[in-house]
Amino acid sequence: MARICKHGYVSGGVQGVGFRHATAKHAECLDLDGWVRNVVDGRVEVLFEGDEAAVAELASWLERGPEAADVTQLELQNHALQGIAGFIVRR
Repeated sequence: MARICKHGYVSGGVQGVGFRHATAKHAECLDLDGWVRNVVDGRVEVLFEGDEAAVAELASWLERGPEAADVTQLELQNHALQGIAGFIVRR
């Protein structure tokens, strides 16, 4: 299956609720590579790449996030592959 990459932003009550760490854990379970970080405007930024089906699964999960999150919007776009190894939480 094809390897693809997505980049985007998650809006709503997504900071201070464990969103970044839950995203990283879910991405690692799906064998995805990339990163996640908080943005000063209150959103969470994410870039992830891997198997097309796994990318679609994480994208679907990001629409909800962890239980404590209140996601109001997910903006994702296709992105050029970055060749990242592993998934990290950026500060």
